[in-house]
Amino acid sequence: MKSIIHRSVLALAAVALLAGTSVASAQQQQDKNRALKKYESGTKEFWTHPPDDWFLGDETEAQKGLAPPSGPPTGASDAELANIVKKVKLPPGFKMEVYASGVLAARQMAWGDKGTLFVGSFGLGNVYAIKDNGGKKEVKTILKGLNMPTGLAVKDGALYVIAVDKLIRYDDIENKLDNPGEGKVVYDDMPSYAAHGWKYIAVDKDGWFYIPFGPPFNVGIPPTSVSQIRRVDPKTGNAEIWALGVRNSVGGDVDPRTGKYWFTENARDWVSDDLPSDKLNMINKIGEHFGYPYCHQGDLPDPKFAMGHKCSEFTPPVLNLGAHVAPLGMKFYTGDQFPAEYKNNILIAEHGSWNRHKYQGARIMRVIVGPDGKNAKQEVFASGWLEGDQGYLGRPDDIVLAKDGSILVADDWAGAIYRISYSKK
Repeated sequence: MKSIIHRSVLALAAVALLAGTSVASAQQQQDKNRALKKYESGTKEFWTHPPDDWFLGDETEAQKGLAPPSGPPTGASDAELANIVKKVKLPPGFKMEVYASGVLAARQMAWGDKGTLFVGSFGLGNVYAIKDNGGKKEVKTILKGLNMPTGLAVKDGALYVIAVDKLIRYDDIENKLDNPGEGKVVYDDMPSYAAHGWKYIAVDKDGWFYIPFGPPFNVGIPPTSVSQIRRVDPKTGNAEIWALGVRNSVGGDVDPRTGKYWFTENARDWVSDDLPSDKLNMINKIGEHFGYPYCHQGDLPDPKFAMGHKCSEFTPPVLNLGAHVAPLGMKFYTGDQFPAEYKNNILIAEHGSWNRHKYQGARIMRVIVGPDGKNAKQEVFASGWLEGDQGYLGRPDDIVLAKDGSILVADDWAGAIYRISYSKK
């Protein structure tokens, strides 16, 4: 009897295996037979009502089927974060620890005057405030229901949050964490396109905000209100178009040496695994054009949209960072804790690939470059958030300098903030 049952179980298992294999094979065949994703993005209907998978347009046969991965909706557990900390590699003398967990979809960070860390989010509509209560971090969700509030800044005691098409000010924020109020819209001359509509804020010495405006598609001739960087006065709502020809920038900082604005830029998808390179740029003068959609990485004319333009017409990057590494938040290191040679270096949080069969990025890069932007070079500062070809443990996306000279790193995949510090041995 036992033998009969055993044979029956084996038979059922074999049937299940064959069925699973058949389903998988059928799915693979279906994917193979599916037409390439393509959208006519040069219409207002596409801009205002893009399809849910707008980023899959212009798909190529070689890269068909690639799509952004989804992180754990509840973030990483304490055990998983402890594992990440162990696996991240840093230069000698540096160490990483978890600063705060449960900061779901964490994006740009900014310090309040009283030591509160404010954090925006991607997709969830939340803004968080993190307080240090005797060494224990309290994470409080202070705003909910905003439209992709990835970018924020604190100035004169007020929290500024940018939610796709509105820059909102919350006055006296650190005394109103339990009830920030409705906030006041101080600038809204912005399109409501959700696609590449999430933003980042960098504050200059005059208190104006540099804000990037991404185009609502992978590549195409952009609406005249996007593919640019604006400089906005949050007091008056006055704004200047500071740069053109920018694809998707979600990170930037003002050079403490010169006052010039530097920014990271994500290049277009669907060319190949190794083209084009993402970029680090510097604005020397108002009105510069950085090439999109005509030219990529400073020397690669777009196969469709170059339209007779030469790459020499546009401002080249300071540095090509690599294909599909997805550079986001960046900061000039101005602290005193790290070794002296780190002073005024740029630290870039690379979110990591999706439009590539073997992912790269998911690390922090160090860029050594002078104020003139010449002879820039980069090296890996922190890595270990990526295992194998496509195995994310985390995805760094922003960096902020702490008062003691350490840095904090936001990770929207793990829903955590890390602290990286240095100590002489």
